[in-house]
Amino acid sequence: MDAPIGVIDSGVGGLTVVKEMLKVLPKEKIIYIGDTARCPYGPRPAAEVIKFTFDMAEALKKQHIKLLVVACNTATAVALDLLQEKMPFPVIGVIFPGARAAIKATKTHDIAVLGTVGTIKSGAYEKAILALSSSASIVPLACPKFVPVVESGEYEGPIAKKVVEETLLPLKEKKFDTIILGCTHYPLLSGFIKETVGSEVEVLSSGEETVKDIQDLLDYHGMRSTEKRSVKPVFYTSGSASLFKKIVSRWLSLEDADVRTISFT
Repeated sequence: MDAPIGVIDSGVGGLTVVKEMLKVLPKEKIIYIGDTARCPYGPRPAAEVIKFTFDMAEALKKQHIKLLVVACNTATAVALDLLQEKMPFPVIGVIFPGARAAIKATKTHDIAVLGTVGTIKSGAYEKAILALSSSASIVPLACPKFVPVVESGEYEGPIAKKVVEETLLPLKEKKFDTIILGCTHYPLLSGFIKETVGSEVEVLSSGEETVKDIQDLLDYHGMRSTEKRSVKPVFYTSGSASLFKKIVSRWLSLEDADVRTISFT
């Protein structure tokens, strides 16, 4: 089935999932929407996040996608169930795959979750982790400054390093052997996060596990692409196309990425 897979995020964070998809599913056409004009979603009320998420899902529905990946943890936390109920195609999020990756990795079952204010407040990761392991101990930490640093394109510089060190200070006295990056923007800061918490802590993103779920869904529904060669993804942003293209090119190593603008009115 050669219809595209839709991927939505509040901004550039979902590119971390796309990076894994391009590796594992190069023949699938990907249409990505990053709602950079209204990013970040983390501090927003749930009703607003639901509306924005549905704006993106409806735009992709018009492009006849076969599967939707909600690559934003905040949107997954508040809108996934509703999307699964209302959309005519399968919809998957990133929280359960992230929780599963953490349970696989942890030896002590002490897991820290870094996320946006909205994701942490929702308790979605705690629920997902405890559903998989009732003995898990969870340390949640909201990191509201991480997304703006990544969206600005400054995620490799000294400002990002300082923001990460200051934000993670509350973890100093806590006990954990695994960290879930509970926002798809955060892997772009993973180098600084690993430096700050130390090499003995496993730092995980949900991208790899999410792509396993995408593969399983495509196989279950018989929806694999019949394309013979790799297909170029298409990216939409509601904000600056030039900044978005710069981050896409740097993070995904794509030359002349197809970046277009989209507006939600």
